[in-house]
Amino acid sequence: MQYWLDLFTPYTWQRFREHGATVSGFRPRQRKTAFGRVEPGDVFLCYLVKLSRWCGILEVKSKAFEDSSPVFADVNDPFPIRFDVTPKVMLDFEHAVPIVEPEIWNSLSFTRSLVVGSRGWAQFARLRQSLIAITESDAHIVAEALRRQEHDRKRYELDAADRRHIVNRTVVRTERGEIEVEVPERDDEEDVPVEPVRDVRASTRIQAKVAELGVTLGFNIWVPPGDRARVLGTIPGAIHEKFVSNLPLNYDLTTLKTIENIDVIWLQRRSIAHAFEVEHTTAIYSGLLRMADLLAMQPRMNISLHIVAPSDRREQVRREIVRPVFSVLEGGAMSERCSFLSYEAIEEILSQPNLSHMRETILEDYEEFFDT
Repeated sequence: MQYWLDLFTPYTWQRFREHGATVSGFRPRQRKTAFGRVEPGDVFLCYLVKLSRWCGILEVKSKAFEDSSPVFADVNDPFPIRFDVTPKVMLDFEHAVPIVEPEIWNSLSFTRSLVVGSRGWAQFARLRQSLIAITESDAHIVAEALRRQEHDRKRYELDAADRRHIVNRTVVRTERGEIEVEVPERDDEEDVPVEPVRDVRASTRIQAKVAELGVTLGFNIWVPPGDRARVLGTIPGAIHEKFVSNLPLNYDLTTLKTIENIDVIWLQRRSIAHAFEVEHTTAIYSGLLRMADLLAMQPRMNISLHIVAPSDRREQVRREIVRPVFSVLEGGAMSERCSFLSYEAIEEILSQPNLSHMRETILEDYEEFFDT
């Protein structure tokens, strides 16, 4: 038996229960884990994002299957990778157990070393993506708390922010169906700061590390001509030969002008495998706009997109990615195409032993997609 994280928003938890609580669904990007690793008899531990509460235990009753019939949305359900499940515990919002309860927070291996309420704690705890394996010891802590709560029915009051997350849901209608988005409040907007010299150096250092990681994993590298000298000056000379000075791509001039300004590109033969934008302090996220331009011009381009930023910028990146304007791209919503990688994640991946023998799929263990 294995234990897996199963994330729900308040809306999808309501839909799950309204439809009989017999099918749990996941996004297509989780197909590999779903079909390759999850087995009947495994257990899903259900966690409410936005409310930060544990809400249920589900026993897996089937192998993974694909079905897009409406469960979590009325049209074009975004969670077509599914399992038949049997609920063992299901709690409503006010009875779901907050993860910050001391007996949980201080016991779980992925939270006990973190400060409650600190920036980026959920990312460090790896509570941002479904089908993350949970150790048996951690699973027992969560499951025991949920079973006890099913009996005790202790009430945990919802604050104003919790209630907004439950009630407010904004969708835009596209040719691909309804997509949930977030419309930022005016208070969310920030002036674009001017990067001090030390921040320029920090972003260049991470840009160089992303490039070095790509070389280690077997890719050729493109960085914009204006950045190339600074980046090459911070990495070992032995890998300079892996940097290309011309993009070996057959696109129109406008597309190429957009591509050549992306901070780091990993190239495999004559195609782009991964594109990275490093965002250190800017609030407008010009890199995200560049990626949106690229997808608008080449909607069928099958590449992996990533925003790399400090952990304390995570929430700002999330707010930008889930904006309505980025949900109506022909090739699919930006939130489904572009992941977030923290500076710390890049550093940790580079520190892995035997990295040169690993595959690029190691990124999947550290990247985060933003589901609204």
